[in-house]
Amino acid sequence: MSVGPKAAGFAVLGRVFMVAFVSVKVDWAAILIPLSILTMAVGNIVALSQTNIKRMLAYSSIAHAGYALLGIIAANNEGLASMMNYLMIYAFMNIGAFAVIIMLRSEGFKGESIYDYEGLAKNHPLAALLMLIFMFSLTGIPPTAGFIGKLYLFMSAVNAGYTWLVVIAVIFSAISAYFYLRIVMYMYMREPKEAVKLTTSFTNGIALALTTFAVLFIGVFPANLIELARTAIKGF
Repeated sequence: MSVGPKAAGFAVLGRVFMVAFVSVKVDWAAILIPLSILTMAVGNIVALSQTNIKRMLAYSSIAHAGYALLGIIAANNEGLASMMNYLMIYAFMNIGAFAVIIMLRSEGFKGESIYDYEGLAKNHPLAALLMLIFMFSLTGIPPTAGFIGKLYLFMSAVNAGYTWLVVIAVIFSAISAYFYLRIVMYMYMREPKEAVKLTTSFTNGIALALTTFAVLFIGVFPANLIELARTAIKGF
């Protein structure tokens, strides 16, 4: 629910604006630019104050929608391909983060507060490592896929002449590092307050394995996904 509808919506937006309304690009770009800035601002700033990790990820997803809008604002094939590439990567890292949250949920313990992750690295180092990978990717730190997604998205906007807009996006991305890396700090630099029992299942394990592999593999070898996105938008 946090990824699928958003990806579908952006696919529709890209096709409508690039096919039906391409002749009036100047008009709709003037609307999408402030919308993108407002979306990045609201998503990141509100996420800063969240102590529930699910709400934090939900508000941060608003900010990620603002980043994805840059691909449509670029109004060319490179921008659309970068947007599709970014949304695919976002799907992997967001599903992976939620899979770790589900793994921490057990009887009498929801694992939804950011303080529930204090000292997790001492009790469950593998779970902490997986969450670290997804938090790094959501922040956009190399060599994760999140870095690749933002890099190509920002490059497409710069090449389209929106350097100033990319600077704003980078500033908001830096702000997001606070609430993402705060989770990492709690896991590795705090003492555990209580013993946390992990709830494991075969399906959740498969989800974690696939998303972790995708986030790391795309971060190191992004060419295949980028080429797939470029092929998908041929004919626009």
